[in-house]
Amino acid sequence: METEELVEKPGKALKAESKGDRERNIISEGVSQYINRELSWVRFNRRVLDEALDKSKPLLERVKFMAIYANNLDEFFMIRVSGLIRQLRNGVVNLPPDGMTPVEQLAAIRKALMVDIKRQINFWHNDMLHDLRANGIEILEFDELKDKQRRYLDNYFKNEIFPTLTPLAFDPGHPFPHISNLSLNFALALQDEDGNELFARLKIPESFPRLIQLPTDTEDKMEKMGLRQSASVDKFIWVEDIIEANLGMLFPGMRIKDAVLFRVTRDADFEIESDEAEDLLHSIVESVDRRRFGSAVRLQISKDAPKHIREILTRNLELDPFQVYALKNPVGLSSLMQLCKLERPDLKYPPFTPANPVELSDPRGIFSAIAARDILLYHPYDSFKPVADFIREASRDPNVLAIKQTLYRTGTNSPIVEALKEACQRGKQVAALVELKARFDEENNIGWARALESAGVHVVYGLIGLKTHAKLCMVVRREKGGIRRYAHLGTGNYNAVTAGIYTDFGIFTANPEIGADVSDLFNVLTGYSKQTEYRKLLVAPKTLRREIISRINREIACHRQNGGGHMIFKLNAISDKESIDSLYRASQAGVKVDLQVRGICCLRPGVANLSENITVTSIVGRFLEHTRAFYFRNGGDEELYLGSADLMPRNLDRRVECLYPVEDASLRRRIIDVILPVHLRDNVQCSELEPSGEYRRLTPPEGGFAMDSQLWMIDNSGMERSDDCPA
Repeated sequence: METEELVEKPGKALKAESKGDRERNIISEGVSQYINRELSWVRFNRRVLDEALDKSKPLLERVKFMAIYANNLDEFFMIRVSGLIRQLRNGVVNLPPDGMTPVEQLAAIRKALMVDIKRQINFWHNDMLHDLRANGIEILEFDELKDKQRRYLDNYFKNEIFPTLTPLAFDPGHPFPHISNLSLNFALALQDEDGNELFARLKIPESFPRLIQLPTDTEDKMEKMGLRQSASVDKFIWVEDIIEANLGMLFPGMRIKDAVLFRVTRDADFEIESDEAEDLLHSIVESVDRRRFGSAVRLQISKDAPKHIREILTRNLELDPFQVYALKNPVGLSSLMQLCKLERPDLKYPPFTPANPVELSDPRGIFSAIAARDILLYHPYDSFKPVADFIREASRDPNVLAIKQTLYRTGTNSPIVEALKEACQRGKQVAALVELKARFDEENNIGWARALESAGVHVVYGLIGLKTHAKLCMVVRREKGGIRRYAHLGTGNYNAVTAGIYTDFGIFTANPEIGADVSDLFNVLTGYSKQTEYRKLLVAPKTLRREIISRINREIACHRQNGGGHMIFKLNAISDKESIDSLYRASQAGVKVDLQVRGICCLRPGVANLSENITVTSIVGRFLEHTRAFYFRNGGDEELYLGSADLMPRNLDRRVECLYPVEDASLRRRIIDVILPVHLRDNVQCSELEPSGEYRRLTPPEGGFAMDSQLWMIDNSGMERSDDCPA
């Protein structure tokens, strides 16, 4: 598709781009020195899809990746694509560093996604369905059902589904109904007894599972040798297939000409004008409700949908042709996550038990252990339990005076929240900063904020115009020598569930300077303090970018003087132009730069005279790589920072973020000499970013050593604490 074909009337705003700015960023004909942010994300999600298509992985883990790919794509359209469409239609063009206009980005996104989505749906039909069936999990078509199964589903429809269905007519007397975000629907073409064609929309209720499981037939055994002998088969059918087979009950006396399944994605990126909102909590509740009514940005529809039905939907949803994705059913494959709940350990990764650091085994308790030395946790290889225990023990310790905590995404049934409530009930001063604006977790956080307030916790919602993304917890304790601060600082959320599937660092410390900094930062978050400079912490939005670039420049100076310049950044994303330009300068000066960036990377590595000394790799595997680590060789006086921030404008300018130094020499050595090298040597789950912007999957050399960093960490959990660990 040519960009001029993308939208019939692209708008006058496209003329606002600066040709001079675009030309300055060109390194060769048609190639910018920056990779487009949106296309980089599309390539990241492609690597997620690759995991689903990798037959060496356990089957239900592949199904999970298939669902994650689809869910990621939903959020991408709701937030990023919707933003580009708003630029296009509102006449406001905000060119990214690579210089692509909104219309160019939308065209490139669609072109790339059509390839990937076709790969996904074809693999589902041609491979994954067969693999599931071979392993005792069948997703049946309606015409495959036996009489007994049809009778069961007929009764299920009549007694359970039918009473909840509400067909909505669409004609001059009935306006086009609202189609809520991500809902599944049928567009129905009907014919009455007089031959008149009528239209209706039928929403599939979200109160039912997408996949309806059929009762187990004890006589239906696996007959194939070696496959679940004497075990019953798990059989499912799509709920929409049940409804479609029974549409006649909804429209007696009518002929159903067409029943077309479709799904609408809406703009969900609502900004909260928190400086104008008298009650931020109320404003967030309203914004969550508005998501159902945002402008439509994507229509997913059956490939065989009649042209006139497609036109009716696109016209009434006010969509352009490029926003329509017509593919073979099923649409909305994020629903496949339901299958991952099956009790089939034979089709999943083998379980492992996270380690409990021996440093925390002090019989005098966790505070004595932390007072003795800093303690590093590397989740999920180390248990998250010590983090919950830290707060729980603080809540029960009579010498603890106060607990302060940031909460971003806590999940459900949070042991952290329960420990904070208990602390308050035991008379401690407890303050919790609950970030209500954590996208797609707003409702969860609203619930926790209210529960904490009800328990007597001092709950605050952060700073006006900023998200608080820093991961901090501080305990103030009275001891013989006076008041002492104990802190936990992390790279990930205080969430017991994600701590089992995300890789994250966390440090316990009683370092007085770090404790004083954390205390000062909480005063900024909960009060009116305007402090911007800290003893040890690097804090966004005021100083973090400046301090990172200052250290990059210092590395350049050290290298020019003594050689050996080396930086390692392991993070989720890098798109900040100033940071990228600083890394380009480092490369041009000869500094070796190793970047391991799981997701978006707008830096283009391996370009002569620009970035030939920079390598970029990405690991996508069993666990979501979520750590942020920044290593500077610094002429031999090494520095290592961990924290919550990626090198993105949103992190550096619009969030409260915190990087903290690893002060303990032994902990620095574990990360610098073991953990980071293991991940940089990965040649199983790792891909390398090439100058073209595409990724090349790494493979072990023939006859050489295969390094799966996540598997190595599982197998060597605890061993990596040893000084003689063979990294």
